[in-house]
Amino acid sequence: MLINLPQFIARHVTGRNVSLFQADLDRHHDELSRQIVGKSVLVIGGAGSIGSAFIKALLPFQPARLMVIDHNENGLTELVRDLRSGAEHLIPSDLRTYALDFADTVFDKLFLKEGPFDIVANFAAHKHVRSEKDPYAIEAMIGNNVFRAKHLLDLLAHQPPRRFFCVSTDKAAEPANVMGATKKLMEEVALAYAAIFPVCTARFANVAFSNGSLPAGFLERLQKRQPLSAPRDVVRYFIAPEEAGQLCLLACMLGKSGEIFFPKLDSKKDTRSFPAIAEALLAEFGFTPDICHSEAAAREKARHMTGKTWPVYYFNTDTSGEKACETFYAADEKTDLNRFESMGVILPAQRRSMLDLVEMLEELRAVLHRDEVEKAEIVKVLERLAPGFRHLETGKSLDEKM
Repeated sequence: MLINLPQFIARHVTGRNVSLFQADLDRHHDELSRQIVGKSVLVIGGAGSIGSAFIKALLPFQPARLMVIDHNENGLTELVRDLRSGAEHLIPSDLRTYALDFADTVFDKLFLKEGPFDIVANFAAHKHVRSEKDPYAIEAMIGNNVFRAKHLLDLLAHQPPRRFFCVSTDKAAEPANVMGATKKLMEEVALAYAAIFPVCTARFANVAFSNGSLPAGFLERLQKRQPLSAPRDVVRYFIAPEEAGQLCLLACMLGKSGEIFFPKLDSKKDTRSFPAIAEALLAEFGFTPDICHSEAAAREKARHMTGKTWPVYYFNTDTSGEKACETFYAADEKTDLNRFESMGVILPAQRRSMLDLVEMLEELRAVLHRDEVEKAEIVKVLERLAPGFRHLETGKSLDEKM
């Protein structure tokens, strides 16, 4: 099944034909050029949805050198094919991609040999709420989002970049799930280095049809002739993949050290429900939804589909960590809403000292390294360490849903 996805997103998800960030890109074009033309850039996690969008937003400003790191070998292959098929003239002569993990010793060797880099952007992170299901999954998430992030920052301190950016999430604002809590801690870790080299981050809305997202899953289900399933009582802010890359670029290049960026979105016009997206997608392919009252009924109907209806199952959210609607900043965070047309900025606040940070991480590491530890124990420690974290526990995981 083929679809012009950017046009579909513009019509049915974001409601925008022009990028949310176009005015700020135009206004700051010369400054972006000054900071990027001829510079060397390292992108970690560059094969993912947001990392690749960042690269596409970056290339028109003519960096001289681009190195992309990602453990997803197939993703890197597709990234290069995509760039060479659509933006060959923008690719710098020195483009290199490496399928490796940024926490491996081979990455340390590569960085110390090939650095320093003018611009470093890190997109390698766990991003799914469903990844918090048990102690093993949580330890992996904390390891990637917190401990490995600190290892990278320690490495950068040896050869400081002119600009460092790492991606956060709207779920880091008063987090209700472990993923959001780990991203909040990641912010704390990254911003502790803001006195050593310029550090900025950005909290995101949902990126429409990003890898692994529920809307992307709708496309997979359609291709595999499987039923669609979605929560009926959840609304989310959405931005297009192109907008995600632009937000990261603007935050990375224009932010003052210690700042957190977020998109200016309106809760009345810029939120969408998943059923609305699902039904618009079905209509795009000429189908109408056949509403089912259970997963089992939806699966059974999918086995015997005829005509132009498609089985759909909507449910009320009952899984851990899900808020009905997200916010981008907490009540005690100070913001600047006037500097940019399309972005708000959370201003630098009193941060943990490096000593406090090390003590915090050692406490967390000690809990994780015990022979036996329950999810509730890890959550309790995270609630103490991650500002604003109040876990919404229901005892159910998204992995129990279609």
